[in-house]
Amino acid sequence: MAKILAIEDDATTGKEIVAELAHNGFETEWVADGRKGLDRALSGDFDAVILDRLLPGVDGLAIVTALRAEGIDIPVLMISALSDVDERIRGLRAGGDDYMTKPFASEELAARLEVLLRRRGAAPRSTLTVGDLELDLLSRLAHRAGAEIRLMPTEFKLLEFMMRNSGQVLTRTMIFEAIWGYHFDPGTNLIDVHLGRMRRKIDRPGLAPLIHTIRGSGYEIRAPE
Repeated sequence: MAKILAIEDDATTGKEIVAELAHNGFETEWVADGRKGLDRALSGDFDAVILDRLLPGVDGLAIVTALRAEGIDIPVLMISALSDVDERIRGLRAGGDDYMTKPFASEELAARLEVLLRRRGAAPRSTLTVGDLELDLLSRLAHRAGAEIRLMPTEFKLLEFMMRNSGQVLTRTMIFEAIWGYHFDPGTNLIDVHLGRMRRKIDRPGLAPLIHTIRGSGYEIRAPE
């Protein structure tokens, strides 16, 4: 899994970047201060950097210039509210590999980052596998036994969460908070509805079941023994 450093002082944008990249198979560390961001970027722990142009502490141009001066050649995707052509040219000439102006679609940012990493030979894992079930994180399609499985958005999130934790028993509370993002309501049937519909698509008649109900504990997805 590629490790990404996002240096962005706006909390909303930073959280959106982290969430979108997680859906695309990236591990992301978010830093809101330019000085700390520069220290982390110089550590050599990352495969790419997403870098805001205007930052407190140290400016984005200074960060990318320092990286190149130290011989750190990882991809740098610059983002900024400054849309002027001259500003974009300055960012690229300073050592940025790509430049996006705000506001931008987080899906496009993830796609551009993937292209940059692919050029450098560090593309993230884009497929999860459990037994004969495969989930493509980019197309958001699943395949099992040669058949394509189309998933609703919540089904995709649910399946991704379970496959990333395959072989582990996931409680209803863990599932609810990971997918819906707020405190578990024991009276809701959301999990039963979505899991039941997803299970009918994946564990079709004639196939060994992958999704198991662990009575009194929760649910688990695992490859057949």
